[in-house]
Amino acid sequence: MGDIQQWFSSLPPMTRTWFGGTIALSLLGRFNMPSPYWLVLDYSAVVHGFQIWRLATCVFFYSVQRGFHFLINLYFLYNYSLRLETGLFARRPADYLFMLLFIWVCSLIVGLLGSMYMLMDPMVMAVLYVWCQLNKDTIVSFWFGTQFKAMYLPWVLLAFNVIMGNGGMVDLSGILIGHLYFFLTFKYPQDFGGVSLLQTPQILYHYFPNARGGESGFGRPPPAPRAGGDDAAGGGGGGGGGFFRGQGHTLR
Repeated sequence: MGDIQQWFSSLPPMTRTWFGGTIALSLLGRFNMPSPYWLVLDYSAVVHGFQIWRLATCVFFYSVQRGFHFLINLYFLYNYSLRLETGLFARRPADYLFMLLFIWVCSLIVGLLGSMYMLMDPMVMAVLYVWCQLNKDTIVSFWFGTQFKAMYLPWVLLAFNVIMGNGGMVDLSGILIGHLYFFLTFKYPQDFGGVSLLQTPQILYHYFPNARGGESGFGRPPPAPRAGGDDAAGGGGGGGGGFFRGQGHTLR
């Protein structure tokens, strides 16, 4: 338990909150403390019943009865959120929080319009998509030793979930949300010479100031990916570490 607590405390704050909140609320819902019904996103309950807490709980709660898919989502949440927070957004917690808030708001809009009850899938896919675009030429490994560039990973996961019968629209919405953030933050200012359309509000810098040596704002080119391969189901790339690590092997 001491090792687990030390590992959990070593996580950066945004990833730690998201990861820990997801496990805690999902387990509480599993044992009906409270009932999962009070944790999911429901248009009528939010709009007509003013149950606004659902806008937040639907991000953290996920049905653990989905078993393997829940564990995979947890892994990708931990791994790619950690990579971004300790990589591109290192020492800039306000900027990373703003990215998560932007993805959350977009996911809420899609969820309310598309009758999605839990937003973990689009949130995680959007974060994964942003990392993959920032490290598009990094070689990642997937199941059965297949290797490809990181830019293709979101589409491989989309196809995999469709084949496994987990739908596809939820994952596709996450990809589109991630692309919207990436385009407005990096693509448009760098490739089209426009101004950065997304700016972190100053109030977030007040409560989450940059660490010494950090930089604020968006629109800067991402750092060059490190040499060598990366594992889509393992550690590496700007955050490193974690469970399910391997050398191109499948998740177990």
